[in-house]
Amino acid sequence: MSDAPQQPAIPSPLQGAGLAARVRSALAWRWGTQVLAQVITWTSTIAVVRLLSPSDYGLYAMSQAVVTALAFLNGQSFATSLIQTDRLDERRIGQVFGLLLLLNGALALTQVLLAPWAARYYGEPLIAPMLRAQALIFLTIPFAALPQELLARRIEFRSQGLVNLASAMVGAGSALALAWLGFGVWALVYAPILMFATRAIGLTVAARMLVWPVFDLRGAGDLVSFGGALTICQFLWIVQSQSDIVIAGRSFAAHELGLYSEALFLTLIITGRFLPPINEVCFPTFAELHKSGKPLGPFFLRIQRTVALVVMPAYIGLSLVAGPAVATLFGPKWAEMAPIAAGLALIMPAFALQIVCSPATTGTGQARTYMITNGAGALLFPLLFLAGVSHGPQGLVSAWWIGAPALLAITYALTLPRIGVRWRELAAALAPAALSTAAMAAVVLAVRAGLPPLPAPVELGLLAGIGAASYLAALLLFARDAVSEIAAFVLRRELAPV
Repeated sequence: MSDAPQQPAIPSPLQGAGLAARVRSALAWRWGTQVLAQVITWTSTIAVVRLLSPSDYGLYAMSQAVVTALAFLNGQSFATSLIQTDRLDERRIGQVFGLLLLLNGALALTQVLLAPWAARYYGEPLIAPMLRAQALIFLTIPFAALPQELLARRIEFRSQGLVNLASAMVGAGSALALAWLGFGVWALVYAPILMFATRAIGLTVAARMLVWPVFDLRGAGDLVSFGGALTICQFLWIVQSQSDIVIAGRSFAAHELGLYSEALFLTLIITGRFLPPINEVCFPTFAELHKSGKPLGPFFLRIQRTVALVVMPAYIGLSLVAGPAVATLFGPKWAEMAPIAAGLALIMPAFALQIVCSPATTGTGQARTYMITNGAGALLFPLLFLAGVSHGPQGLVSAWWIGAPALLAITYALTLPRIGVRWRELAAALAPAALSTAAMAAVVLAVRAGLPPLPAPVELGLLAGIGAASYLAALLLFARDAVSEIAAFVLRRELAPV
Protein backbone atom coordinates (compact mmCIF):
# COMPACT_ATOMS: atom_id res chain seq x y z
CA MET A 1 0.00 0.00 0.00
CA SER A 2 2.90 2.30 0.67
CA ASP A 3 4.02 1.71 -2.92
CA ALA A 4 0.66 2.69 -4.39
CA PRO A 5 0.93 5.11 -7.28
CA GLN A 6 0.17 8.71 -6.56
CA GLN A 7 -3.44 9.59 -7.26
CA PRO A 8 -3.73 12.18 -10.03
CA ALA A 9 -4.91 15.61 -9.01
CA ILE A 10 -8.62 16.18 -9.20
CA PRO A 11 -9.74 18.43 -12.03
CA SER A 12 -10.39 22.04 -11.21
CA PRO A 13 -14.03 22.99 -10.88
CA LEU A 14 -13.22 25.83 -13.26
CA GLN A 15 -12.94 23.19 -15.95
CA GLY A 16 -15.64 21.01 -17.43
CA ALA A 17 -18.96 21.81 -15.83
CA GLY A 18 -17.60 25.13 -14.53
CA LEU A 19 -17.32 26.54 -11.06
CA ALA A 20 -20.81 28.03 -10.93
CA ALA A 21 -22.47 24.75 -11.91
CA ARG A 22 -20.51 22.64 -9.43
CA VAL A 23 -20.98 25.06 -6.55
CA ARG A 24 -24.68 25.35 -7.37
CA SER A 25 -25.07 21.57 -7.39
CA ALA A 26 -23.06 21.18 -4.18
CA LEU A 27 -25.07 23.84 -2.35
CA ALA A 28 -28.35 22.46 -3.63
CA TRP A 29 -27.64 18.94 -2.42
CA ARG A 30 -25.79 19.73 0.80
CA TRP A 31 -27.99 22.57 1.96
CA GLY A 32 -31.23 21.17 0.55
CA THR A 33 -30.84 17.82 2.27
CA GLN A 34 -29.77 19.62 5.44
CA VAL A 35 -33.04 21.56 5.43
CA LEU A 36 -35.01 18.34 5.03
CA ALA A 37 -32.96 16.68 7.76
CA GLN A 38 -33.65 19.58 10.12
CA VAL A 39 -37.37 19.44 9.39
CA ILE A 40 -37.30 15.79 10.42
CA THR A 41 -35.09 16.48 13.44
CA TRP A 42 -37.14 19.40 14.65
CA THR A 43 -40.43 17.57 14.25
CA SER A 44 -38.99 14.91 16.52
CA THR A 45 -37.38 17.46 18.86
CA ILE A 46 -40.64 19.32 19.46
CA ALA A 47 -42.33 16.06 20.39
CA VAL A 48 -39.42 14.92 22.59
CA VAL A 49 -39.25 18.27 24.39
CA ARG A 50 -42.86 17.82 25.45
CA LEU A 51 -42.10 14.33 26.79
CA LEU A 52 -38.95 15.29 28.71
CA SER A 53 -38.26 18.00 31.28
CA PRO A 54 -35.86 20.99 31.36
CA SER A 55 -33.74 19.11 33.92
CA ASP A 56 -33.22 16.27 31.41
CA TYR A 57 -31.85 18.78 28.92
CA GLY A 58 -29.74 20.36 31.65
CA LEU A 59 -28.08 17.00 32.37
CA TYR A 60 -27.56 16.40 28.67
CA ALA A 61 -25.96 19.83 28.26
CA MET A 62 -23.51 19.00 31.06
CA SER A 63 -22.44 15.75 29.43
CA GLN A 64 -22.24 17.35 25.99
CA ALA A 65 -19.82 19.97 27.31
CA VAL A 66 -17.37 17.16 28.12
CA VAL A 67 -17.91 15.32 24.83
CA THR A 68 -17.46 18.50 22.82
CA ALA A 69 -14.40 19.54 24.83
CA LEU A 70 -12.67 16.29 23.88
CA ALA A 71 -13.94 16.26 20.30
CA PHE A 72 -11.46 18.88 19.13
CA LEU A 73 -8.85 16.09 19.14
CA ASN A 74 -10.93 13.71 17.00
CA GLY A 75 -8.69 14.30 13.96
CA GLN A 76 -11.33 15.81 11.68
CA SER A 77 -8.88 18.62 10.90
CA PHE A 78 -6.29 16.13 9.64
CA ALA A 79 -8.91 14.67 7.32
CA THR A 80 -9.79 18.21 6.20
CA SER A 81 -6.15 18.74 5.19
CA LEU A 82 -6.76 16.28 2.36
CA ILE A 83 -8.93 18.94 0.68
CA GLN A 84 -6.26 21.62 0.71
CA THR A 85 -3.25 19.48 -0.26
CA ASP A 86 -1.99 19.34 -3.86
CA ARG A 87 -0.81 15.73 -3.54
CA LEU A 88 -3.12 12.83 -2.74
CA ASP A 89 -2.50 9.11 -2.98
CA GLU A 90 -3.61 5.92 -1.21
CA ARG A 91 -0.75 5.99 1.28
CA ARG A 92 -1.52 9.54 2.43
CA ILE A 93 -5.19 8.64 2.81
CA GLY A 94 -4.15 5.59 4.87
CA GLN A 95 -1.94 7.77 7.06
CA VAL A 96 -4.87 10.05 7.87
CA PHE A 97 -7.07 7.02 8.55
CA GLY A 98 -4.48 5.58 10.93
CA LEU A 99 -4.21 8.89 12.74
CA LEU A 100 -8.00 9.06 13.08
CA LEU A 101 -8.14 5.57 14.58
CA LEU A 102 -5.41 6.33 17.13
CA LEU A 103 -6.86 9.67 18.20
CA ASN A 104 -10.45 8.55 18.54
CA GLY A 105 -9.59 5.34 20.34
CA ALA A 106 -7.62 7.41 22.85
CA LEU A 107 -10.50 9.88 23.21
CA ALA A 108 -13.03 7.14 23.91
CA LEU A 109 -10.79 5.72 26.64
CA THR A 110 -10.11 9.19 28.07
CA GLN A 111 -13.83 10.00 28.30
CA VAL A 112 -14.52 6.76 30.15
CA LEU A 113 -11.78 7.58 32.66
CA LEU A 114 -12.95 11.19 33.07
CA ALA A 115 -16.60 10.27 33.61
CA PRO A 116 -16.50 10.00 37.45
CA TRP A 117 -14.57 13.28 37.73
CA ALA A 118 -17.11 15.09 35.55
CA ALA A 119 -19.97 13.72 37.67
CA ARG A 120 -18.32 15.08 40.82
CA TYR A 121 -17.64 18.47 39.15
CA TYR A 122 -21.30 18.95 38.27
CA GLY A 123 -22.64 17.25 41.40
CA GLU A 124 -24.76 14.93 39.23
CA PRO A 125 -23.94 11.19 39.57
CA LEU A 126 -25.90 10.32 36.42
CA ILE A 127 -23.32 12.16 34.29
CA ALA A 128 -20.79 9.32 34.72
CA PRO A 129 -22.76 6.51 33.02
CA MET A 130 -23.98 8.96 30.36
CA LEU A 131 -20.40 9.84 29.42
CA ARG A 132 -19.35 6.18 29.33
CA ALA A 133 -22.09 5.46 26.81
CA GLN A 134 -21.34 8.56 24.74
CA ALA A 135 -17.71 7.45 24.36
CA LEU A 136 -18.98 5.12 21.61
CA ILE A 137 -19.47 8.14 19.37
CA PHE A 138 -15.70 8.59 19.05
CA LEU A 139 -15.34 5.08 17.65
CA THR A 140 -17.52 6.03 14.67
CA ILE A 141 -15.62 9.23 13.77
CA PRO A 142 -12.78 7.70 11.65
CA PHE A 143 -15.30 5.98 9.39
CA ALA A 144 -17.23 9.22 8.80
CA ALA A 145 -14.53 11.94 8.78
CA LEU A 146 -12.30 10.39 6.12
CA PRO A 147 -14.95 9.67 3.44
CA GLN A 148 -16.63 13.02 4.16
CA GLU A 149 -13.48 14.98 3.31
CA LEU A 150 -12.64 12.84 0.29
CA LEU A 151 -16.09 13.58 -1.13
CA ALA A 152 -15.74 17.26 -0.24
CA ARG A 153 -12.41 17.46 -2.06
CA ARG A 154 -14.24 16.53 -5.24
CA ILE A 155 -17.05 18.99 -4.36
CA GLU A 156 -19.44 16.01 -4.44
CA PHE A 157 -22.19 16.57 -1.88
CA ARG A 158 -25.10 14.60 -3.30
CA SER A 159 -24.22 11.34 -1.56
CA GLN A 160 -23.20 13.19 1.62
CA GLY A 161 -26.57 14.90 1.71
CA LEU A 162 -28.48 11.67 1.29
CA VAL A 163 -26.46 9.98 4.04
CA ASN A 164 -27.00 12.91 6.39
CA LEU A 165 -30.72 12.76 5.64
CA ALA A 166 -30.83 9.05 6.46
CA SER A 167 -28.86 9.48 9.68
CA ALA A 168 -31.16 12.33 10.74
CA MET A 169 -34.14 10.04 10.26
CA VAL A 170 -32.51 7.37 12.42
CA GLY A 171 -31.60 9.88 15.15
CA ALA A 172 -34.99 11.58 15.17
CA GLY A 173 -36.94 8.34 15.13
CA SER A 174 -34.90 6.70 17.88
CA ALA A 175 -35.04 9.80 20.13
CA LEU A 176 -38.83 10.00 19.83
CA ALA A 177 -39.31 6.27 20.36
CA LEU A 178 -37.04 6.14 23.41
CA ALA A 179 -38.61 9.25 24.96
CA TRP A 180 -42.08 7.80 24.40
CA LEU A 181 -41.00 4.55 26.07
CA GLY A 182 -39.90 6.43 29.19
CA PHE A 183 -36.12 6.39 28.81
CA GLY A 184 -35.91 10.01 29.98
CA VAL A 185 -32.52 11.65 29.47
CA TRP A 186 -31.17 8.40 28.00
CA ALA A 187 -33.22 9.07 24.88
CA LEU A 188 -30.90 12.04 24.31
CA VAL A 189 -27.85 9.82 24.87
CA TYR A 190 -28.68 6.79 22.73
CA ALA A 191 -30.17 8.61 19.71
CA PRO A 192 -26.94 10.44 18.70
CA ILE A 193 -24.96 7.20 19.02
CA LEU A 194 -27.27 5.50 16.53
CA MET A 195 -27.18 8.56 14.27
CA PHE A 196 -23.36 8.73 14.22
CA ALA A 197 -23.11 5.00 13.50
CA THR A 198 -25.55 5.30 10.59
CA ARG A 199 -23.63 8.24 9.17
CA ALA A 200 -20.29 6.42 9.41
CA ILE A 201 -21.60 3.38 7.54
CA GLY A 202 -23.33 5.50 4.90
CA LEU A 203 -20.36 7.76 4.13
CA THR A 204 -17.95 4.82 3.97
CA VAL A 205 -20.15 3.20 1.35
CA ALA A 206 -20.69 6.48 -0.53
CA ALA A 207 -16.98 7.32 -0.85
CA ARG A 208 -16.16 3.89 -2.35
CA MET A 209 -12.61 4.10 -1.06
CA LEU A 210 -11.58 1.56 1.54
CA VAL A 211 -7.93 1.71 2.62
CA TRP A 212 -5.85 0.03 5.30
CA PRO A 213 -4.65 2.38 8.03
CA VAL A 214 -1.00 3.43 7.78
CA PHE A 215 0.62 4.28 11.12
CA ASP A 216 3.96 5.34 9.61
CA LEU A 217 3.53 9.10 9.21
CA ARG A 218 6.73 9.75 7.26
CA GLY A 219 5.96 11.95 4.27
CA ALA A 220 2.78 13.36 5.82
CA GLY A 221 4.39 16.43 7.37
CA ASP A 222 2.27 18.90 5.41
CA LEU A 223 -0.95 17.10 6.37
CA VAL A 224 0.01 16.97 10.03
CA SER A 225 1.12 20.62 10.01
CA PHE A 226 -2.01 22.01 8.39
CA GLY A 227 -4.29 19.63 10.27
CA GLY A 228 -2.53 20.48 13.53
CA ALA A 229 -3.14 24.18 12.96
CA LEU A 230 -6.83 23.51 12.35
CA THR A 231 -6.93 21.31 15.46
CA ILE A 232 -5.65 24.23 17.55
CA CYS A 233 -8.34 26.39 15.94
CA GLN A 234 -10.94 23.77 16.81
CA PHE A 235 -9.75 23.70 20.42
CA LEU A 236 -10.07 27.47 20.64
CA TRP A 237 -13.54 27.23 19.12
CA ILE A 238 -14.53 24.63 21.72
CA VAL A 239 -13.35 26.93 24.52
CA GLN A 240 -15.46 29.73 23.09
CA SER A 241 -18.59 27.71 22.35
CA GLN A 242 -18.71 25.51 25.46
CA SER A 243 -17.46 27.91 28.13
CA ASP A 244 -20.96 29.17 28.91
CA ILE A 245 -22.25 25.67 29.76
CA VAL A 246 -19.10 24.76 31.70
CA ILE A 247 -19.23 27.99 33.72
CA ALA A 248 -22.99 27.99 34.24
CA GLY A 249 -23.06 24.25 35.01
CA ARG A 250 -21.68 24.87 38.51
CA SER A 251 -23.83 27.93 39.19
CA PHE A 252 -27.21 27.13 37.65
CA ALA A 253 -29.65 24.44 38.74
CA ALA A 254 -30.33 21.74 36.12
CA HIS A 255 -33.72 23.34 35.37
CA GLU A 256 -32.21 26.78 34.80
CA LEU A 257 -29.36 25.40 32.72
CA GLY A 258 -31.87 23.43 30.66
CA LEU A 259 -33.79 26.61 29.85
CA TYR A 260 -30.63 28.42 28.72
CA SER A 261 -29.23 25.48 26.74
CA GLU A 262 -32.49 24.92 24.86
CA ALA A 263 -32.83 28.65 24.14
CA LEU A 264 -29.30 28.58 22.78
CA PHE A 265 -30.10 25.44 20.78
CA LEU A 266 -33.17 27.13 19.30
CA THR A 267 -31.26 30.24 18.26
CA LEU A 268 -28.29 28.28 16.91
CA ILE A 269 -30.42 26.28 14.49
CA ILE A 270 -29.27 28.36 11.53
CA THR A 271 -25.65 28.90 12.58
CA GLY A 272 -25.20 25.37 13.87
CA ARG A 273 -27.26 23.44 11.33
CA PHE A 274 -27.58 25.40 8.09
CA LEU A 275 -24.32 27.37 7.88
CA PRO A 276 -21.85 24.45 8.24
CA PRO A 277 -23.02 22.96 4.92
CA ILE A 278 -22.30 26.32 3.28
CA ASN A 279 -18.80 26.33 4.80
CA GLU A 280 -18.26 22.75 3.66
CA VAL A 281 -18.92 23.82 0.08
CA CYS A 282 -17.05 27.13 0.36
CA PHE A 283 -13.85 25.57 1.71
CA PRO A 284 -13.00 23.51 -1.41
CA THR A 285 -14.36 26.30 -3.62
CA PHE A 286 -12.00 28.89 -2.13
CA ALA A 287 -9.19 26.33 -2.39
CA GLU A 288 -9.85 25.82 -6.10
CA LEU A 289 -10.14 29.58 -6.74
CA HIS A 290 -6.80 30.09 -4.99
CA LYS A 291 -5.07 27.29 -6.91
CA SER A 292 -6.38 28.74 -10.16
CA GLY A 293 -5.20 32.26 -9.34
CA LYS A 294 -8.72 33.69 -9.30
CA PRO A 295 -9.75 36.58 -7.00
CA LEU A 296 -11.45 35.52 -3.77
CA GLY A 297 -13.20 38.79 -2.93
CA PRO A 298 -16.24 38.52 -5.23
CA PHE A 299 -17.17 35.04 -3.97
CA PHE A 300 -16.64 36.11 -0.35
CA LEU A 301 -18.93 39.11 -0.75
CA ARG A 302 -21.55 36.99 -2.47
CA ILE A 303 -21.57 34.53 0.42
CA GLN A 304 -21.75 37.31 3.01
CA ARG A 305 -24.64 38.99 1.20
CA THR A 306 -26.58 35.77 0.70
CA VAL A 307 -26.13 34.67 4.32
CA ALA A 308 -27.16 38.12 5.56
CA LEU A 309 -30.33 38.02 3.45
CA VAL A 310 -31.30 34.82 5.29
CA VAL A 311 -30.05 35.20 8.86
CA MET A 312 -30.95 38.82 9.52
CA PRO A 313 -34.72 38.48 8.98
CA ALA A 314 -34.79 34.98 10.49
CA TYR A 315 -33.12 35.96 13.75
CA ILE A 316 -34.69 39.39 14.19
CA GLY A 317 -38.04 37.82 13.39
CA LEU A 318 -37.47 35.08 15.98
CA SER A 319 -36.61 37.70 18.57
CA LEU A 320 -39.88 39.52 17.86
CA VAL A 321 -42.06 36.38 18.11
CA ALA A 322 -40.12 34.43 20.76
CA GLY A 323 -43.01 34.45 23.26
CA PRO A 324 -45.69 32.83 21.09
CA ALA A 325 -43.08 30.66 19.33
CA VAL A 326 -41.88 29.05 22.58
CA ALA A 327 -45.45 28.65 23.85
CA THR A 328 -46.53 27.00 20.60
CA LEU A 329 -43.54 24.74 20.00
CA PHE A 330 -42.38 23.84 23.50
CA GLY A 331 -45.47 24.15 25.68
CA PRO A 332 -46.20 26.04 28.91
CA LYS A 333 -43.49 24.40 31.04
CA TRP A 334 -40.87 26.11 28.85
CA ALA A 335 -42.40 29.63 29.04
CA GLU A 336 -39.41 30.96 31.03
CA MET A 337 -37.25 30.26 27.98
CA ALA A 338 -38.88 32.94 25.80
CA PRO A 339 -36.98 36.06 26.97
CA ILE A 340 -33.69 34.14 26.86
CA ALA A 341 -34.33 33.05 23.27
CA ALA A 342 -35.42 36.57 22.28
CA GLY A 343 -32.24 38.12 23.64
CA LEU A 344 -29.96 35.56 22.00
CA ALA A 345 -31.70 35.79 18.62
CA LEU A 346 -31.19 39.55 18.52
CA ILE A 347 -27.40 39.23 18.26
CA MET A 348 -27.07 35.99 16.29
CA PRO A 349 -26.79 37.63 12.82
CA ALA A 350 -23.34 38.90 13.85
CA PHE A 351 -22.33 35.42 15.00
CA ALA A 352 -23.56 33.87 11.75
CA LEU A 353 -21.66 36.29 9.53
CA GLN A 354 -18.48 35.63 11.52
CA ILE A 355 -18.79 31.87 11.07
CA VAL A 356 -18.85 32.01 7.26
CA CYS A 357 -15.63 34.04 7.08
CA SER A 358 -13.22 31.20 7.87
CA PRO A 359 -13.23 29.26 4.54
CA ALA A 360 -11.83 32.32 2.74
CA THR A 361 -8.53 31.97 4.62
CA THR A 362 -8.38 28.27 5.54
CA GLY A 363 -9.21 27.29 1.97
CA THR A 364 -6.09 29.14 0.83
CA GLY A 365 -3.86 27.60 3.48
CA GLN A 366 -3.87 30.67 5.74
CA ALA A 367 -4.81 28.83 8.93
CA ARG A 368 -3.05 31.48 11.05
CA THR A 369 -5.87 33.99 10.48
CA TYR A 370 -8.46 31.43 11.55
CA MET A 371 -6.33 30.62 14.60
CA ILE A 372 -6.10 34.26 15.66
CA THR A 373 -9.83 34.88 15.36
CA ASN A 374 -10.64 31.70 17.27
CA GLY A 375 -8.08 32.67 19.88
CA ALA A 376 -9.79 36.03 20.29
CA GLY A 377 -13.13 34.28 20.79
CA ALA A 378 -11.63 31.78 23.24
CA LEU A 379 -10.31 34.65 25.35
CA LEU A 380 -13.25 37.04 25.04
CA PHE A 381 -16.28 34.82 25.55
CA PRO A 382 -15.21 32.99 28.75
CA LEU A 383 -14.33 36.31 30.39
CA LEU A 384 -17.73 37.72 29.45
CA PHE A 385 -19.55 34.60 30.66
CA LEU A 386 -17.67 34.70 33.97
CA ALA A 387 -18.75 38.32 34.39
CA GLY A 388 -22.36 37.58 33.52
CA VAL A 389 -23.05 34.22 35.18
CA SER A 390 -23.94 35.77 38.56
CA HIS A 391 -26.88 37.50 36.85
CA GLY A 392 -28.43 34.23 35.69
CA PRO A 393 -29.31 33.31 32.09
CA GLN A 394 -29.86 36.96 31.15
CA GLY A 395 -26.30 37.68 32.24
CA LEU A 396 -25.08 35.14 29.68
CA VAL A 397 -27.31 36.76 27.07
CA SER A 398 -25.66 40.12 27.81
CA ALA A 399 -22.27 38.46 27.32
CA TRP A 400 -23.37 37.39 23.84
CA TRP A 401 -24.46 40.96 23.05
CA ILE A 402 -20.91 42.17 23.67
CA GLY A 403 -18.90 39.20 22.42
CA ALA A 404 -20.56 38.40 19.07
CA PRO A 405 -20.22 41.85 17.40
CA ALA A 406 -16.73 42.32 18.85
CA LEU A 407 -15.55 39.00 17.41
CA LEU A 408 -17.16 39.80 14.04
CA ALA A 409 -15.26 43.10 13.88
CA ILE A 410 -11.96 41.35 14.71
CA THR A 411 -12.59 38.68 12.06
CA TYR A 412 -13.39 41.21 9.35
CA ALA A 413 -10.33 43.27 10.23
CA LEU A 414 -8.07 40.22 9.78
CA THR A 415 -9.83 38.63 6.80
CA LEU A 416 -10.69 41.48 4.43
CA PRO A 417 -7.09 42.61 3.69
CA ARG A 418 -6.04 39.03 2.91
CA ILE A 419 -8.69 38.53 0.25
CA GLY A 420 -8.63 42.03 -1.24
CA VAL A 421 -12.01 43.29 0.00
CA ARG A 422 -12.59 46.87 1.16
CA TRP A 423 -14.86 47.80 4.07
CA ARG A 424 -17.14 49.87 1.85
CA GLU A 425 -17.60 46.89 -0.48
CA LEU A 426 -18.61 44.75 2.49
CA ALA A 427 -21.00 47.44 3.74
CA ALA A 428 -22.59 47.66 0.30
CA ALA A 429 -23.04 43.87 0.23
CA LEU A 430 -24.73 43.79 3.67
CA ALA A 431 -26.84 46.95 3.30
CA PRO A 432 -29.78 45.39 1.39
CA ALA A 433 -30.35 42.76 4.07
CA ALA A 434 -29.98 45.28 6.91
CA LEU A 435 -32.41 47.78 5.37
CA SER A 436 -34.99 45.13 4.47
CA THR A 437 -34.81 43.58 7.94
CA ALA A 438 -35.20 46.97 9.63
CA ALA A 439 -38.32 47.64 7.57
CA MET A 440 -39.72 44.22 8.48
CA ALA A 441 -39.04 44.76 12.19
CA ALA A 442 -40.79 48.15 12.14
CA VAL A 443 -43.91 46.64 10.59
CA VAL A 444 -44.02 43.67 12.99
CA LEU A 445 -43.50 45.88 16.04
CA ALA A 446 -46.32 48.20 14.94
CA VAL A 447 -48.71 45.30 14.34
CA ARG A 448 -47.75 43.55 17.58
CA ALA A 449 -48.40 46.70 19.60
CA GLY A 450 -51.96 46.88 18.31
CA LEU A 451 -52.91 43.21 18.69
CA PRO A 452 -55.50 42.11 21.27
CA PRO A 453 -54.72 39.01 23.38
CA LEU A 454 -54.65 35.99 21.07
CA PRO A 455 -53.85 32.27 21.42
CA ALA A 456 -50.13 31.72 20.97
CA PRO A 457 -50.37 29.73 17.68
CA VAL A 458 -52.64 32.39 16.16
CA GLU A 459 -50.37 35.24 17.24
CA LEU A 460 -47.30 33.38 15.94
CA GLY A 461 -48.88 32.65 12.57
CA LEU A 462 -50.16 36.20 12.15
CA LEU A 463 -46.89 37.94 13.06
CA ALA A 464 -44.77 35.47 11.08
CA GLY A 465 -46.94 35.93 8.00
CA ILE A 466 -46.87 39.71 8.24
CA GLY A 467 -43.13 39.66 8.83
CA ALA A 468 -42.46 37.44 5.81
CA ALA A 469 -44.67 39.55 3.53
CA SER A 470 -43.13 42.84 4.68
CA TYR A 471 -39.61 41.46 4.27
CA LEU A 472 -40.28 40.29 0.73
CA ALA A 473 -41.75 43.68 -0.13
CA ALA A 474 -38.72 45.43 1.36
CA LEU A 475 -36.40 43.16 -0.65
CA LEU A 476 -38.03 44.28 -3.86
CA LEU A 477 -37.48 47.86 -2.77
CA PHE A 478 -33.95 47.70 -1.29
CA ALA A 479 -32.37 44.56 -2.72
CA ARG A 480 -33.77 43.92 -6.18
CA ASP A 481 -30.29 43.42 -7.69
CA ALA A 482 -29.25 40.94 -4.97
CA VAL A 483 -32.46 38.94 -5.43
CA SER A 484 -31.94 38.93 -9.21
CA GLU A 485 -28.38 37.66 -8.80
CA ILE A 486 -29.43 34.82 -6.51
CA ALA A 487 -32.23 33.91 -8.91
CA ALA A 488 -29.78 33.89 -11.82
CA PHE A 489 -27.48 31.56 -9.90
CA VAL A 490 -30.32 29.17 -9.03
CA LEU A 491 -31.60 29.25 -12.61
CA ARG A 492 -28.19 28.10 -13.89
CA ARG A 493 -26.94 31.36 -15.36
CA GLU A 494 -23.41 32.63 -14.98
CA LEU A 495 -22.36 34.35 -11.78
CA ALA A 496 -22.25 38.09 -12.20
CA PRO A 497 -19.43 40.12 -10.65
CA VAL A 498 -20.12 41.51 -7.17
